[in-house]
Amino acid sequence: MKKRLTLLSLVILMSCVLAAAQEDGYLMEMGLGGGGSFYMGDANSRLYNNTNGVFSVVARYNVNPRFSLKANLATAGISGSTENSYGVLPGDELKFSRTLYDLGVQVEWGFCGYGMEGWGGNHRLAPYGLFGIGTTFAPKPAQNDFAANFPVGLGLRYKVSERVNICLEWSMRFSTSDRLDVTRTGGTSLKDPFMVKGKGIKNKDSYSFTMLYVTFDVFKRPCHCNDEE
Repeated sequence: MKKRLTLLSLVILMSCVLAAAQEDGYLMEMGLGGGGSFYMGDANSRLYNNTNGVFSVVARYNVNPRFSLKANLATAGISGSTENSYGVLPGDELKFSRTLYDLGVQVEWGFCGYGMEGWGGNHRLAPYGLFGIGTTFAPKPAQNDFAANFPVGLGLRYKVSERVNICLEWSMRFSTSDRLDVTRTGGTSLKDPFMVKGKGIKNKDSYSFTMLYVTFDVFKRPCHCNDEE
């Protein structure tokens, strides 16, 4: 009887330890990020050409060590030029430069568990993929432009300490607008320069963020392993 009670106690203790390892950590991260942004469209077809700055605030809800939901609010510059189009685009040489605002939500899934190394088999350095949906607002000079965007990307998270995280992330954001590179409302413009009527994301403008985030964990997860039934 005594041996059975000892074995049962060990099983309960191990269950509590494993439960604590699974629930250990914090529910959310909040932080800031900065990096570079570039645009892809009629006035640019090369990665990282005409790179501008981007700044963002982020909040991430960690559902479990391998699955998170992230919200971001970013402001970024985009620019482009038809100078090197070698006569492919009709009309005069055009340049544009403007600021856009990006508000969105992304789903992140880890290729391995993220967290402090321990019973849960987590890793302090963990890669992840992301996809999501957002809104893009680009104010004047030409005209205010609202559009939806669909980010897809990859990232790498590193847990510096129990509550401090560093994240390097690259994403391409495919918008539903072909007016992000519009330079003016009349005359020659980058809005549909070939006058080709078509649908689909391939005929739209897109932009990319390369970001370095620093986030801090908040709202510690509750541990219920000692709760009485």
